[in-house]
Parts: sequence; structure tokens; C-alpha cells
Amino acid sequence: MNEIKPLRPAADELLSADAFEAAIRAVGTERYHDKHAFHKLLHGGKLSKAQVQAWALNRYCYQEAVPRKDAAFMSRVHDRELRRAWISRIHDHDGLGDEPGGIERWLILTDGLGLDREYVTSMRGALPATRHIVESYVRFVREQPLVVAVASSLTELFAPSIHRERIAGMLENYAFIGDDVMAYFKRRLTQAPRDAEFALAYVKANAKTRAEQDACVAAVRFKCDVLWAQLDVLNHAYVTPGLIPPGAFVPAP
Repeated sequence: MNEIKPLRPAADELLSADAFEAAIRAVGTERYHDKHAFHKLLHGGKLSKAQVQAWALNRYCYQEAVPRKDAAFMSRVHDRELRRAWISRIHDHDGLGDEPGGIERWLILTDGLGLDREYVTSMRGALPATRHIVESYVRFVREQPLVVAVASSLTELFAPSIHRERIAGMLENYAFIGDDVMAYFKRRLTQAPRDAEFALAYVKANAKTRAEQDACVAAVRFKCDVLWAQLDVLNHAYVTPGLIPPGAFVPAP
């Protein structure tokens, strides 16, 4: 009598490379923040300029944290080749030589929205919850095993589609948005796929057990939650019910 094999691998059985990648990608299908109500309002032209300002101001906290989390990751890496590959992420955001970097391009966006640059970079007008959410990501990358920390970056697999939607939607729907302030998102159309390809290959090669594979999938889920939660608090403060906490940015009447 032929043995009937289960359709799914056992809970402790190592997933094939293809099944592992499929599990990672399934997280994005289910949880990526392109499905959030605030995202749909933003890209659909349904927000006021003040609400777009609040989004850009708070999102700066995340942009500023990205090179810090990458530096925290690199401080733990003894593999020189991995450091050589990963450092490009810091250069992408902080800049190198004549290349200004993604943080500068984000500040061009906030400049274009009429926000004072010093106020933006001080982050004193950001929502308290935004700052806590962002720092939870930095801590996660600092504290988790290297392969799990790398896996948390794999939301970049899903980023190009949201960037294309953002560029088209905001240019079409907001008269106060010009092509020049979309430079950050245009650059990420090439940077994000490059970074995601490297990280995915690393994770597939270095998650050696089913437990490590499951932890990597959970890391992608955690990162999706970080991105989703940032939109949750923005929506709560600036859309509905519109409860802005003390000290946070208050749009001009």
C-alpha cells in the first residue's frame, strides 16, 4: 500500500525555498499597508493639504530611523562581505559624496508642502505613537538574530507597487504636489527591488531550520504591522475621530 504524503509539510519540516518565499510573499498580500484606509485616502486625493502635511511630517520619523536601524544591524555583523553589501542602504538614505540621499529627498517633499525643515527634523511635532512605533522597529533589528533582522526588511518586496501608485495618485489628485517632490519615491523604484533581492536570497540561504523560517515570516508580519500602525495613528489623529495629542502638529486653520 502506497504511503499517503501530507499536502503540507509538517510543522517542524523545513520548507522548500519556493514554499518559504511564497509564505513571505503571502504576508504582503494579506497585511501590506496599501490596504489601509488612510493609504487609500492619501492616494485617492481625499485628504486636505494639512492632512498630507501631517503624513509627511510623521513619516519623516520612519525615514530618519531607517539608516539607524541599518547601522545597528551592521554593528553586529562580523561577515565583511555582508557589511559591504548592507552599507549601501545607509548611503541610500544618508547620502554619499554628491548623492544627497533619501532623507534629503524626503525633506524636499516636506519643503514643498510648506513645512519648516527644522521643525520636521526635530520630530517634536510627530505623534508620540509614531515615534514609539518606529523605535520598536529599530529595537527589533538590533535585538533579533541576524537572519530574522534581515527578513524584517522584506516588505521592500511589496514597495514598488505602492510607490508607483503614490506617484501617480498624488500627482494626479493634488494641485500642491509637483513632480520634483516625488523624487524620493521615484528613486525607491530601483533601490527597493535591489535591496529586496539581496535580502530574500540571504534569508533563503541562512534560515536553516523550520523555526528560523517561521521566525523570518513572523518578522515580515511584524514589519507590516509597523507600517500599518503608523497609518492607524495618523488616521486617528487627523481623519477620524481627529483627536490630536498634546504637542503634536496642529494643522493651520
